Amino acid sequence: MSLTHSERAKSLDGLLAFPVTPFGQDGELDLPRFERHLAEMLDARPAALFVACGTGEFASLTPAEHREVVRAAVAHVGGAVPVFAGAGGGTRLAVEFLRSAEEAGADGALVLPPYLQVGPPAGLVAHYRQLAATTGLPLIPYQRSTAIFSPEAVAELAELDQIVAFKDGHGDLELLQRIHTATGGELPLLNGMPTAETFARAYAAVGARSYSSATLAFAPAIARAFFDAFERGDEDVQRTLLREFYVPLTELRHTTEGYAVSLVKAGLDVQGRSAGPVRPPLVDLSPAHRAELSRLLERGHAALAVPAGA
Repeated sequence: MSLTHSERAKSLDGLLAFPVTPFGQDGELDLPRFERHLAEMLDARPAALFVACGTGEFASLTPAEHREVVRAAVAHVGGAVPVFAGAGGGTRLAVEFLRSAEEAGADGALVLPPYLQVGPPAGLVAHYRQLAATTGLPLIPYQRSTAIFSPEAVAELAELDQIVAFKDGHGDLELLQRIHTATGGELPLLNGMPTAETFARAYAAVGARSYSSATLAFAPAIARAFFDAFERGDEDVQRTLLREFYVPLTELRHTTEGYAVSLVKAGLDVQGRSAGPVRPPLVDLSPAHRAELSRLLERGHAALAVPAGA
């Protein structure tokens, strides 16, 4: 008997972890630091790890580096949680990333939008059909930027066995509701917005309760506390953490393009767990923004000790 989408995507039910890719001061991969980073994240009990994706600076990695990162993650995790690898670019390049990830032992792949090229929904369907035909890995399309789907296109893709979920970072809740309806609620939806916690309740209303947390990579205690409060419906804790940490963090993120990733690495650095600099075209935080992030981390961690309702 074939499994339903929900059964195949069970490993995606929860808090999803997106590690950074550490670099040394020389700009090269720092795999020992990567393994320590993964251990820190696993302590927060994520449902799955997504390596070499957006937070992991996929666009800045060579195919050889991508393969090293995926292989290191699979070996270090040892099956404790599923490991999904990023894949992207044009169709033929994405196929190469998928084959490499499969050979490295990945459990699935998050397919990032093709870069520069913008095609209609029919083109996106053709892209994903070709990818699905070349791999046995479970695939998750990621809607954002240059990859915006129609509900009909997602419903067509949902018929493919390899498509196990649909991640949204576009933020159009009406479109997401139409996608949810077109797929009969069978295809799991994932909240993939930057600082996803600020969207958690809104996305839950259209069936997307699981989300990717960049905060988990640099402030796992805060990320875990928010998700647990979200799961149990504790509005007081959610409001406190939104006020003290998440909403100010989004305001800081909006100051500079690329800070969605740069903030994560800076957050590790200011806490003495540096993962090195970001690669161009991203930029590291300015001194003033580093100081502001440090203050936000202090406020966020202090809020964890505030009694409910305070």
